[in-house]
Amino acid sequence: MSQPTLQFPGSGNPEREQATRVKLQRRRRGTNAVALILSLAAMAFGLFWLIWILYTTLKLGVGGLSIELFTQNTPPPNTDGGGLLNAIVGSLMLVLLATFVGTPLGILAGVYLAEYGDKRWLASVTRFINDILLSAPSIVIGLFVYALVVAQMGRFSGWAGVIALALLQIPIVIRTTENMLRLVPNALREAAFALGTPKWKMIVSITLKASVSGIVTGVLLAVARITGETAPLLFTALSNQFFSWDMNQPVANLPVTIYKFAMSPFPQWQALAWAGVFLITLGVLGLNILARAIFSKK
Repeated sequence: MSQPTLQFPGSGNPEREQATRVKLQRRRRGTNAVALILSLAAMAFGLFWLIWILYTTLKLGVGGLSIELFTQNTPPPNTDGGGLLNAIVGSLMLVLLATFVGTPLGILAGVYLAEYGDKRWLASVTRFINDILLSAPSIVIGLFVYALVVAQMGRFSGWAGVIALALLQIPIVIRTTENMLRLVPNALREAAFALGTPKWKMIVSITLKASVSGIVTGVLLAVARITGETAPLLFTALSNQFFSWDMNQPVANLPVTIYKFAMSPFPQWQALAWAGVFLITLGVLGLNILARAIFSKK
């Protein structure tokens, strides 16, 4: 029994077939041109606001830079002089301690998900919770830590801020570590097992070593993510007008200081706020560039 043949419009008539092809080509080119124009318009719209934000930050932030910015504490209201020394040091303390706490936990959890938890219910539950934390608003994390730590201690503290920032950082490190480990070919694992290598040693010596650049990139992006967070610190570390190393008390930090100074009616505080915005923008930009440089080299 012969198979039926597909009939196209204009089949059997060369001139009609040629006209149909030309019509289809014109339609496809028109659709492609419309999609390209819309894509370029969307890109231009986003770049316009990004360039405007960066220009405003650069214009107003550079004017507030001075030696006093890095050598003096935040000033009292409606006074001349002053800087952001206590806020800068406080932010560095909070971010570094949160990274010290969150990075090992995130890497260990990512190793478990990639190497041990392929078909286990605990891994599925962990991935689901991690996805929720990745998309959770930072203010929700701040309220959670406030109820869990601040309310129980009866005071704001730097340690509460560290916990809140670490909870924001851990999901990013988990996702990055798991994805980077899954990119390692299984042939490397099988070769190590064939030589009698224990699984823990294979993970440490082969898979982690092969994916270290991607994991470091994820950690740097996570640090950039928490550097400018304000909402969780408002409910945990709050702020401090003075320089302090005591993590059991409220700790000054750049995001909350910028929020407080930018909302004030005092020109000196507003200038310091824009200088703080410039410092945070510069720091986040530097971390992103460093992360991309590390990943591109590997």
